[in-house]
Amino acid sequence: MGSSDTGLNNDDDSATVSDESNTETDSDMRTETDEECQSSHPPSVFVNDEKVLAFHSGQYYEAKVIRALYEENKWGFFVHYTGWNKTWDEWVGTDRLLKHTEENVQKQKALKERLEMEMKTKAVQAPQMKLRNSGVSRGRKRKNDNLNKEKDLVPLEKLVNLQIPPTLKKQLVDDCEFITHQSKLVKLPRAPNVQDICKKYCEYRSKKDVMMPESTAEIMKGLRCYFDKALPAMLLYKSERQQYTYAIRDDVSPSMVYGAEHLLRLFGMFTLCCGKKYIVFSFYQK
Repeated sequence: MGSSDTGLNNDDDSATVSDESNTETDSDMRTETDEECQSSHPPSVFVNDEKVLAFHSGQYYEAKVIRALYEENKWGFFVHYTGWNKTWDEWVGTDRLLKHTEENVQKQKALKERLEMEMKTKAVQAPQMKLRNSGVSRGRKRKNDNLNKEKDLVPLEKLVNLQIPPTLKKQLVDDCEFITHQSKLVKLPRAPNVQDICKKYCEYRSKKDVMMPESTAEIMKGLRCYFDKALPAMLLYKSERQQYTYAIRDDVSPSMVYGAEHLLRLFGMFTLCCGKKYIVFSFYQK
C-alpha cells in the first residue's frame, strides 16, 4: 500500500509539471500571435477623438476623428466636420487629413484667403471676357466700344466682400437637410416676410445715420424685386413648388409671403450688382 501511494504521488507531480509546461507554451504562443498582428500593419497617424484638419471641396475644415480603421492595406478615418450637420460625416484617407497644429492652421487660413481672392478675380474677369469675345465678331467700331466699357469696369480693390457667418451657413445646410431628406417645408406665410425685413433694415439705417443715402432705399427696393423674380426660378427645391403654387395667388408677390429662410438662400447663391459696386456673396457650401 505504501509503495502504491508513493507511485500515485509521483504520478501527480509528473502531471503537474506537464500541465505547467503546457501552460507556458500556450502563453508564449499567444504572445507571439499578438505581436504578429500588431506588426501586420503600420501604426495609425491619427487616433479616435483627435482634432484634425480635413480637406474637402478645395479647402481645409476643422474636424474630429470618430473612428480609425485599417482595411485593404491602408488606414481610413471616419470624421465629423465641426459645426456641420452629421450628414456630412464621411470616411477619408490619410492624404486628406492634417494634424491640428498652429502651422497647419495658418496653411488653412492662407488657402481660404487665396480661394476668396480667386472668386473676386473671376467676378471681375467674367464680364471682361464676355466683352472681348463679343467684340471680335462685331467689327472694329463695336470692338472699340467694348474696349471703352472695359475701362469703366470696377477695379478689384473696390469689391465689397460680404462673408456669410458660419451660423447662417449651418442654417442653409440644415434647411437643405429638412426639405430634401425629412420632407419638412417652411410654414407660410412667414412673419416677418422679406418686405418687412427690408423695411426694418431701412429703419435701422435711418436711426444709425440720419443722413441715410437714398441709394439704400433703392437697393432694398431692388432686392425685393430681384427676390420676387428669382424665387420661383432658382430658390425653390422641387418639393416646394407645389406649396408655392398654393401660396402665391391673386397677384401677391413672393416677398410678402416668404421670409428670412429663402432670402438667405439668395445671399448664399448669387452675386448682386448695385450701381457701380459689385457685392460678392461668398458661400462655400460643401
